[in-house]
Amino acid sequence: MNARERVLTTLRRTGKPDKTPFEISWGAFTPLLMKKYRERTGSNLPPEEYFDFDARYVFPSPSKQKTDFTQFFKHDLLDNNVDFNEWGIGSVPTCYELSDFKYHPLEQMTRVEEINQYPWPDLGEEYRYIEVANKTKEYHNRGYAVCGEMYQTIFETAWLMRNMETLFMDFYLNEELAHALFENIAQIRIKQARLFAKAGVDIIRLGDDIVSQQGLMMSRKIYHTFLKTRIQRIIRAAKEVNPEVIIFMHSCGKVEEVIDDFIEVGVQVINPIQPECNNLPAIYSKYKDKLSFWGGIGVQSIMPNGTPEEVKRQVQATNELLGKEGGFLVAPAHILDLAIPWDNIIAFIDAAKSLKN
Repeated sequence: MNARERVLTTLRRTGKPDKTPFEISWGAFTPLLMKKYRERTGSNLPPEEYFDFDARYVFPSPSKQKTDFTQFFKHDLLDNNVDFNEWGIGSVPTCYELSDFKYHPLEQMTRVEEINQYPWPDLGEEYRYIEVANKTKEYHNRGYAVCGEMYQTIFETAWLMRNMETLFMDFYLNEELAHALFENIAQIRIKQARLFAKAGVDIIRLGDDIVSQQGLMMSRKIYHTFLKTRIQRIIRAAKEVNPEVIIFMHSCGKVEEVIDDFIEVGVQVINPIQPECNNLPAIYSKYKDKLSFWGGIGVQSIMPNGTPEEVKRQVQATNELLGKEGGFLVAPAHILDLAIPWDNIIAFIDAAKSLKN
Protein backbone atom coordinates (compact mmCIF):
# COMPACT_ATOMS: atom_id res chain seq x y z
CA MET A 1 0.00 0.00 0.00
CA ASN A 2 1.09 3.57 -0.54
CA ALA A 3 0.34 6.20 2.10
CA ARG A 4 -2.93 7.33 0.52
CA GLU A 5 -4.28 3.79 0.23
CA ARG A 6 -3.24 3.15 3.82
CA VAL A 7 -5.03 6.24 5.14
CA LEU A 8 -8.21 5.73 3.11
CA THR A 9 -8.44 2.06 4.03
CA THR A 10 -8.00 3.04 7.67
CA LEU A 11 -10.45 5.91 7.83
CA ARG A 12 -13.14 4.21 5.75
CA ARG A 13 -12.69 1.00 7.76
CA THR A 14 -12.72 -1.09 4.60
CA GLY A 15 -10.08 -3.48 5.93
CA LYS A 16 -6.78 -3.52 7.77
CA PRO A 17 -3.98 -1.52 6.18
CA ASP A 18 -0.50 -2.97 5.84
CA LYS A 19 0.52 -0.81 8.79
CA THR A 20 -0.99 1.89 10.96
CA PRO A 21 -0.72 5.35 9.35
CA PHE A 22 0.73 8.20 11.42
CA GLU A 23 1.46 11.92 11.59
CA ILE A 24 2.44 14.63 14.06
CA SER A 25 -0.80 16.44 14.93
CA TRP A 26 -1.65 19.07 12.31
CA GLY A 27 1.73 18.30 10.74
CA ALA A 28 3.32 20.95 12.88
CA PHE A 29 5.69 21.89 15.67
CA THR A 30 5.47 25.16 17.59
CA PRO A 31 8.00 27.79 16.41
CA LEU A 32 10.67 27.09 19.02
CA LEU A 33 10.37 23.35 18.56
CA MET A 34 10.62 23.91 14.81
CA LYS A 35 13.91 25.67 15.46
CA LYS A 36 15.11 22.65 17.43
CA TYR A 37 13.91 20.37 14.60
CA ARG A 38 16.08 22.33 12.16
CA GLU A 39 19.06 22.12 14.51
CA ARG A 40 18.68 18.41 15.23
CA THR A 41 17.97 17.24 11.70
CA GLY A 42 19.83 19.83 9.64
CA SER A 43 16.92 19.62 7.21
CA ASN A 44 15.12 22.43 5.40
CA LEU A 45 12.19 20.14 4.63
CA PRO A 46 8.89 20.51 6.49
CA PRO A 47 8.39 17.76 9.11
CA GLU A 48 5.82 15.89 7.03
CA GLU A 49 8.39 15.45 4.26
CA TYR A 50 11.38 14.70 6.47
CA PHE A 51 9.57 12.12 8.61
CA ASP A 52 7.30 11.01 5.73
CA PHE A 53 3.89 11.27 7.35
CA ASP A 54 1.05 9.46 5.61
CA ALA A 55 -1.02 12.62 5.06
CA ARG A 56 -0.44 16.07 3.57
CA TYR A 57 -2.31 19.33 4.17
CA VAL A 58 -3.70 22.04 1.90
CA PHE A 59 -4.94 25.52 2.76
CA PRO A 60 -6.68 28.25 0.76
CA SER A 61 -4.36 30.64 -1.03
CA PRO A 62 -3.91 34.12 0.49
CA SER A 63 -6.75 36.57 0.05
CA LYS A 64 -6.60 39.48 -2.36
CA GLN A 65 -8.77 41.48 0.04
CA LYS A 66 -7.15 44.31 1.96
CA THR A 67 -9.16 45.30 5.02
CA ASP A 68 -8.22 47.84 7.69
CA PHE A 69 -9.45 46.10 10.83
CA THR A 70 -8.19 48.86 13.12
CA GLN A 71 -11.49 50.66 12.38
CA PHE A 72 -13.15 48.29 14.86
CA PHE A 73 -10.91 49.34 17.74
CA LYS A 74 -9.82 52.52 19.47
CA HIS A 75 -6.45 53.17 17.88
CA ASP A 76 -4.81 54.45 21.04
CA LEU A 77 -5.50 51.11 22.76
CA LEU A 78 -3.88 48.92 20.10
CA ASP A 79 -0.49 47.34 20.66
CA ASN A 80 2.16 48.45 18.19
CA ASN A 81 2.84 44.86 17.17
CA VAL A 82 -0.74 43.65 16.73
CA ASP A 83 -1.27 41.35 13.74
CA PHE A 84 -4.75 40.89 12.26
CA ASN A 85 -5.78 37.71 10.45
CA GLU A 86 -8.34 37.78 7.67
CA TRP A 87 -11.22 37.44 10.13
CA GLY A 88 -10.03 40.64 11.84
CA ILE A 89 -8.88 38.84 14.97
CA GLY A 90 -5.83 40.61 16.37
CA SER A 91 -2.96 38.83 18.07
CA VAL A 92 0.26 39.91 19.75
CA PRO A 93 3.41 37.91 20.48
CA THR A 94 3.95 36.61 24.00
CA CYS A 95 6.89 35.25 25.97
CA TYR A 96 5.39 31.83 25.26
CA GLU A 97 5.39 30.13 21.88
CA LEU A 98 1.89 31.02 20.77
CA SER A 99 0.36 34.44 20.21
CA ASP A 100 -2.28 36.03 22.42
CA PHE A 101 -5.50 36.64 20.48
CA LYS A 102 -6.57 39.66 22.48
CA TYR A 103 -8.41 41.81 19.90
CA HIS A 104 -11.98 40.79 19.05
CA PRO A 105 -13.41 42.91 16.21
CA LEU A 106 -17.10 42.22 16.89
CA GLU A 107 -16.94 42.66 20.67
CA GLN A 108 -18.59 46.10 20.79
CA MET A 109 -21.32 45.43 18.24
CA THR A 110 -24.90 45.44 19.47
CA ARG A 111 -27.01 45.04 16.33
CA VAL A 112 -27.49 42.25 13.79
CA GLU A 113 -27.00 44.79 10.99
CA GLU A 114 -23.47 45.48 12.21
CA ILE A 115 -22.65 41.77 12.13
CA ASN A 116 -24.07 41.32 8.64
CA GLN A 117 -22.24 44.38 7.27
CA TYR A 118 -18.86 43.32 8.63
CA PRO A 119 -16.12 42.77 5.97
CA TRP A 120 -16.14 38.99 6.14
CA PRO A 121 -13.23 37.08 4.56
CA ASP A 122 -13.55 35.75 1.01
CA LEU A 123 -12.69 32.15 1.94
CA GLY A 124 -15.59 31.00 -0.22
CA GLU A 125 -14.18 32.40 -3.47
CA GLU A 126 -12.97 29.93 -6.11
CA TYR A 127 -9.68 31.70 -6.86
CA ARG A 128 -8.39 30.70 -3.44
CA TYR A 129 -8.70 26.97 -4.26
CA ILE A 130 -6.92 26.84 -7.62
CA GLU A 131 -3.61 26.04 -5.91
CA VAL A 132 -5.42 23.71 -3.50
CA ALA A 133 -6.50 21.61 -6.48
CA ASN A 134 -2.99 21.71 -7.96
CA LYS A 135 -1.33 20.67 -4.70
CA THR A 136 -3.92 17.95 -4.11
CA LYS A 137 -3.20 16.46 -7.53
CA GLU A 138 0.55 16.66 -6.89
CA TYR A 139 0.24 14.90 -3.53
CA HIS A 140 -2.04 12.24 -4.98
CA ASN A 141 0.50 11.59 -7.73
CA ARG A 142 3.10 11.10 -5.02
CA GLY A 143 0.83 8.65 -3.19
CA TYR A 144 -0.31 10.73 -0.19
CA ALA A 145 -3.73 11.33 1.33
CA VAL A 146 -4.71 15.01 1.36
CA CYS A 147 -6.48 16.94 4.11
CA GLY A 148 -8.31 20.21 3.49
CA GLU A 149 -7.96 22.29 6.66
CA MET A 150 -11.01 24.00 8.19
CA TYR A 151 -10.15 24.05 11.89
CA GLN A 152 -11.78 26.67 14.16
CA THR A 153 -14.79 25.85 12.03
CA ILE A 154 -17.53 27.89 13.75
CA PHE A 155 -17.39 28.13 17.54
CA GLU A 156 -13.75 29.05 17.96
CA THR A 157 -13.87 31.62 15.19
CA ALA A 158 -17.05 33.07 16.70
CA TRP A 159 -15.65 33.54 20.19
CA LEU A 160 -12.35 34.87 18.88
CA MET A 161 -14.28 37.50 16.92
CA ARG A 162 -16.76 38.32 19.66
CA ASN A 163 -14.82 37.50 22.88
CA MET A 164 -15.81 34.36 24.71
CA GLU A 165 -17.48 36.03 27.68
CA THR A 166 -19.54 38.28 25.41
CA LEU A 167 -20.54 35.38 23.17
CA PHE A 168 -21.73 33.29 26.09
CA MET A 169 -23.87 36.20 27.30
CA ASP A 170 -25.25 36.51 23.76
CA PHE A 171 -26.52 32.94 23.97
CA TYR A 172 -28.98 34.07 26.65
CA LEU A 173 -29.35 37.84 26.21
CA ASN A 174 -28.92 38.45 22.48
CA GLU A 175 -29.80 35.26 20.63
CA GLU A 176 -30.54 37.03 17.34
CA LEU A 177 -27.06 38.54 17.22
CA ALA A 178 -25.46 35.21 18.13
CA HIS A 179 -27.35 33.49 15.34
CA ALA A 180 -26.24 36.17 12.88
CA LEU A 181 -22.62 35.68 13.90
CA PHE A 182 -22.77 31.89 13.65
CA GLU A 183 -24.69 31.99 10.38
CA ASN A 184 -22.24 34.32 8.67
CA ILE A 185 -19.38 32.02 9.61
CA ALA A 186 -21.34 28.92 8.63
CA GLN A 187 -22.13 30.32 5.17
CA ILE A 188 -18.42 30.87 4.54
CA ARG A 189 -17.57 27.37 5.78
CA ILE A 190 -20.27 25.82 3.56
CA LYS A 191 -18.66 27.42 0.52
CA GLN A 192 -15.23 26.29 1.71
CA ALA A 193 -16.40 22.72 2.17
CA ARG A 194 -17.77 22.62 -1.37
CA LEU A 195 -14.57 24.07 -2.82
CA PHE A 196 -12.31 21.69 -0.90
CA ALA A 197 -14.42 18.75 -2.07
CA LYS A 198 -14.35 20.06 -5.64
CA ALA A 199 -10.54 20.37 -5.41
CA GLY A 200 -10.35 16.64 -4.71
CA VAL A 201 -9.13 16.46 -1.12
CA ASP A 202 -9.59 13.10 0.57
CA ILE A 203 -10.38 14.45 4.04
CA ILE A 204 -11.94 17.67 5.28
CA ARG A 205 -10.67 18.43 8.75
CA LEU A 206 -13.18 20.37 10.84
CA GLY A 207 -12.40 21.42 14.38
CA ASP A 208 -13.89 23.29 17.32
CA ASP A 209 -12.93 22.91 20.97
CA ILE A 210 -16.48 22.84 22.35
CA VAL A 211 -15.52 20.84 25.45
CA SER A 212 -13.13 21.33 28.34
CA GLN A 213 -11.41 18.45 30.07
CA GLN A 214 -14.53 18.15 32.23
CA GLY A 215 -17.15 18.18 29.47
CA LEU A 216 -19.22 20.53 27.31
CA MET A 217 -18.47 24.23 27.72
CA MET A 218 -22.13 25.03 27.14
CA SER A 219 -25.48 23.37 27.72
CA ARG A 220 -26.60 20.73 25.26
CA LYS A 221 -29.48 23.03 24.31
CA ILE A 222 -27.05 25.81 23.37
CA TYR A 223 -24.90 23.35 21.40
CA HIS A 224 -27.91 22.06 19.49
CA THR A 225 -29.38 25.52 18.91
CA PHE A 226 -26.30 27.27 17.60
CA LEU A 227 -23.81 24.67 16.42
CA LYS A 228 -25.02 21.18 15.64
CA THR A 229 -27.23 21.82 12.62
CA ARG A 230 -24.75 24.29 11.14
CA ILE A 231 -21.97 21.71 11.28
CA GLN A 232 -24.37 19.27 9.62
CA ARG A 233 -24.99 21.73 6.78
CA ILE A 234 -21.25 22.15 6.22
CA ILE A 235 -20.78 18.40 6.02
CA ARG A 236 -23.76 17.96 3.69
CA ALA A 237 -22.35 20.65 1.38
CA ALA A 238 -19.07 18.75 1.03
CA LYS A 239 -20.83 15.41 0.53
CA GLU A 240 -23.08 16.86 -2.18
CA VAL A 241 -19.94 17.60 -4.21
CA ASN A 242 -18.09 14.39 -3.35
CA PRO A 243 -19.91 11.71 -1.35
CA GLU A 244 -16.57 9.93 -0.82
CA VAL A 245 -14.84 12.80 0.99
CA ILE A 246 -14.07 11.84 4.59
CA ILE A 247 -15.20 14.14 7.41
CA PHE A 248 -12.84 14.56 10.37
CA MET A 249 -13.73 16.40 13.58
CA HIS A 250 -11.18 17.73 16.06
CA SER A 251 -12.21 18.67 19.56
CA CYS A 252 -9.77 18.68 22.45
CA GLY A 253 -11.10 17.69 25.86
CA LYS A 254 -13.69 15.25 27.15
CA VAL A 255 -15.78 14.54 24.06
CA GLU A 256 -17.64 11.41 25.16
CA GLU A 257 -20.98 13.15 25.65
CA VAL A 258 -21.01 14.66 22.13
CA ILE A 259 -19.74 11.73 20.05
CA ASP A 260 -23.27 10.62 19.21
CA ASP A 261 -24.03 14.14 17.99
CA PHE A 262 -20.91 14.10 15.81
CA ILE A 263 -22.01 10.83 14.23
CA GLU A 264 -25.54 12.14 13.63
CA VAL A 265 -24.24 15.12 11.62
CA GLY A 266 -21.93 12.98 9.50
CA VAL A 267 -18.55 12.92 11.21
CA GLN A 268 -16.53 9.82 10.29
CA VAL A 269 -13.22 10.43 12.10
CA ILE A 270 -12.74 11.78 15.61
CA ASN A 271 -9.60 13.52 16.85
CA PRO A 272 -7.66 13.66 19.13
CA ILE A 273 -9.46 11.41 21.67
CA GLN A 274 -7.31 12.99 24.37
CA PRO A 275 -6.31 10.12 26.66
CA GLU A 276 -5.96 12.22 29.81
CA CYS A 277 -9.70 12.92 30.00
CA ASN A 278 -11.47 10.27 27.90
CA ASN A 279 -12.06 6.58 28.50
CA LEU A 280 -10.45 5.21 25.35
CA PRO A 281 -11.42 1.56 25.88
CA ALA A 282 -15.07 2.54 26.43
CA ILE A 283 -15.07 4.82 23.38
CA TYR A 284 -13.52 2.12 21.22
CA SER A 285 -15.94 -0.51 22.43
CA LYS A 286 -18.98 1.67 21.75
CA TYR A 287 -17.96 3.36 18.51
CA LYS A 288 -15.48 1.08 16.71
CA ASP A 289 -18.06 0.26 14.03
CA LYS A 290 -19.19 3.86 13.60
CA LEU A 291 -16.02 5.96 13.73
CA SER A 292 -12.34 5.91 12.96
CA PHE A 293 -9.86 7.36 15.45
CA TRP A 294 -6.99 9.78 14.86
CA GLY A 295 -4.61 10.72 17.68
CA GLY A 296 -4.57 8.98 21.04
CA ILE A 297 -1.07 9.79 22.33
CA GLY A 298 -1.13 12.21 25.28
CA VAL A 299 0.82 15.46 25.13
CA GLN A 300 0.05 16.21 28.79
CA SER A 301 1.24 12.83 30.02
CA ILE A 302 3.42 10.35 28.17
CA MET A 303 4.99 12.65 25.59
CA PRO A 304 6.45 15.22 28.02
CA ASN A 305 6.91 12.97 31.06
CA GLY A 306 7.73 9.48 29.80
CA THR A 307 11.06 8.03 28.77
CA PRO A 308 11.60 7.19 25.10
CA GLU A 309 10.99 3.53 25.86
CA GLU A 310 7.77 4.38 27.69
CA VAL A 311 6.65 6.45 24.72
CA LYS A 312 7.27 3.50 22.39
CA ARG A 313 5.32 1.16 24.66
CA GLN A 314 2.42 3.62 24.84
CA VAL A 315 2.28 3.92 21.06
CA GLN A 316 2.18 0.14 20.78
CA ALA A 317 -0.48 -0.21 23.49
CA THR A 318 -2.68 2.50 21.99
CA ASN A 319 -2.43 0.89 18.58
CA GLU A 320 -3.38 -2.49 20.05
CA LEU A 321 -6.46 -0.86 21.60
CA LEU A 322 -7.70 1.51 18.88
CA GLY A 323 -6.22 -0.15 15.82
CA LYS A 324 -6.81 -3.82 16.45
CA GLU A 325 -9.28 -3.93 13.55
CA GLY A 326 -7.89 -1.00 11.58
CA GLY A 327 -9.63 2.38 11.82
CA PHE A 328 -6.78 4.14 13.65
CA LEU A 329 -4.25 6.78 12.60
CA VAL A 330 -1.76 7.28 15.43
CA ALA A 331 -0.70 10.82 16.35
CA PRO A 332 0.01 12.98 19.37
CA ALA A 333 -3.14 14.61 20.73
CA HIS A 334 -1.94 18.11 19.86
CA ILE A 335 0.83 20.17 18.29
CA LEU A 336 4.14 19.42 19.96
CA ASP A 337 6.11 22.10 21.80
CA LEU A 338 9.38 22.47 23.71
CA ALA A 339 7.90 20.70 26.75
CA ILE A 340 8.30 17.48 24.76
CA PRO A 341 11.86 16.10 24.87
CA TRP A 342 13.29 15.66 21.39
CA ASP A 343 14.18 12.04 22.12
CA ASN A 344 10.51 11.37 22.88
CA ILE A 345 9.46 12.81 19.53
CA ILE A 346 11.90 10.52 17.75
CA ALA A 347 10.69 7.63 19.90
CA PHE A 348 7.10 8.33 18.85
CA ILE A 349 8.03 8.46 15.16
CA ASP A 350 10.17 5.32 15.34
CA ALA A 351 7.40 3.44 17.14
CA ALA A 352 4.70 4.69 14.78
CA LYS A 353 6.68 3.68 11.71
CA SER A 354 7.21 0.19 13.10
CA LEU A 355 3.53 -0.59 13.73
CA LYS A 356 2.43 -3.55 11.61
CA ASN A 357 -1.04 -4.99 11.19
